Amino acid sequence: MTRTDGLPNDVDALKRIIAEQQLAMERLKADQQAAIDDAVKAAVAAILRRYYGPRSEKFDPRQLLLFGERVDQAPLDTASIEEESGEPLKTRRPRHKHGRQQLPEHLERIEIEHDLDDKACPACGNERCRIGSEISEQLEYFPASFKVLRHIRHKYACSKCDHDGYDPHITTAAKPPQPIDKGLPGPSLLAYVITSKLGDHLPLYRLERIFERQQVHVARSTMCAWMRCAGELVRPLVDLMIERVRKSKVIHTDDTTVPIQSPGAKQCRKGRIWCYLGDEANPYTVYDYTPSRSRDGPAKWLSGYEGYLQADAYGGYDGIFHSQNVTEVACWAHARRKFYDAQDSDDERARQMLTLIAELYAIEREAREADEAARWQLRQERSAGVLTRIKTWLDAEQQVVLPRSPMATAITYAQNQWQALTTYVTQGFLNIDNNASERALKRVALGRKNWLFAGNDAAAENHARLWSLIASCERHCVDPQRYLTSVLAKIGTTPREELGQFLPDVWKAEDVAEPVEPT
Repeated sequence: MTRTDGLPNDVDALKRIIAEQQLAMERLKADQQAAIDDAVKAAVAAILRRYYGPRSEKFDPRQLLLFGERVDQAPLDTASIEEESGEPLKTRRPRHKHGRQQLPEHLERIEIEHDLDDKACPACGNERCRIGSEISEQLEYFPASFKVLRHIRHKYACSKCDHDGYDPHITTAAKPPQPIDKGLPGPSLLAYVITSKLGDHLPLYRLERIFERQQVHVARSTMCAWMRCAGELVRPLVDLMIERVRKSKVIHTDDTTVPIQSPGAKQCRKGRIWCYLGDEANPYTVYDYTPSRSRDGPAKWLSGYEGYLQADAYGGYDGIFHSQNVTEVACWAHARRKFYDAQDSDDERARQMLTLIAELYAIEREAREADEAARWQLRQERSAGVLTRIKTWLDAEQQVVLPRSPMATAITYAQNQWQALTTYVTQGFLNIDNNASERALKRVALGRKNWLFAGNDAAAENHARLWSLIASCERHCVDPQRYLTSVLAKIGTTPREELGQFLPDVWKAEDVAEPVEPT
């Protein structure tokens, strides 16, 4: 049987068949071109939103119910909106009036009295007596100042032995150990430089100019050397924090790039900073540096760890999940973001999924203040049902969406990660997303926009260790500069088995319990 068998012999009929096929081909090409145009527009919109648009990914569930109508013209069905959104309807919060706030009580008060130059009564000429005072407070700033600590080490000798011609046994008083042996900076100055660069994202060349305004010249290269010495000094303490984090039931992790200077190269190469967040029993945030994003980095750091690991879908973690007793916990914020970005090309489906995900987060907000057992119970009773509806929606829509479209990409991501996305409901101590580790990496992102790069791999490793102390301090609401001043002054003479006193939460408890000496 040939391919022409079954075709009519009538010329007009053949022309009609050819015309129909041509029309079908034109429609197919038009549909393909429309899909390509939509994909390009979505990609361009995503790029523009990334660089110029708002960072917030807030979603108003009422928009799903309006179908293009103006908000002020559509009737507001509160019950329907709450049912669709999975959360109570909230009106816009009233703005607080801007006004002068009460100044903190802990600030030192310096009283400045203002008296009348002429106390004579304008009517009778008698001297007027004081009947009261009006008190107002003004906030003033006294710039930090340098002070020079002169260490005077007294020497002693035996005058009798010296007189008799014997060895006078000269002895010099010992100076307390310093953070940098024979170095210029005291603990407070060293802590200030570290906090300024890695806590407040201040490049060292700017700090150099700030010091010069007080007629003190400290070269940025010198401050780099100070930070390197400090990073080595605190290495045992950071190692202790790492040991504690590895004992956690769940660890949050993420990574980001950090530019590294490469001698002879035209541009910086990209190293990686990884963050690892311990649980409530081991409340520390530690950072690790690797020259690349190879899987060897997290595999080495997490070697021997058993528990839950919450991370993004980076394939470098797969070996850990397969070879160790580690359970993967995915991030619903990552999954949600892909549907949010798909709004430009498939608005209706995107909003349907965003509404379902909003129900999950509404349950989490309700369970936030509950204990671990109550949180697990709430998730089993309510979140599991929402997840079932989401999975049904994903299975149905995956069959009809255009391949390679942003919506298809979002659905495929959720399907591939589904088991890990549903793990959080099995335990009360797990989180629905990995936003905590993303927030922990913001300090790196802000820093690289200011100091731009790390000089070499060793400098980046020191940054990671010092970031670990600063981030863990902020996690416990501890002033990092005050903490580092205390730690740098004492850690050099502290035995390794006693380093636990410098863990931020332990240090804070002892600092609060320590009585304040009267001034």
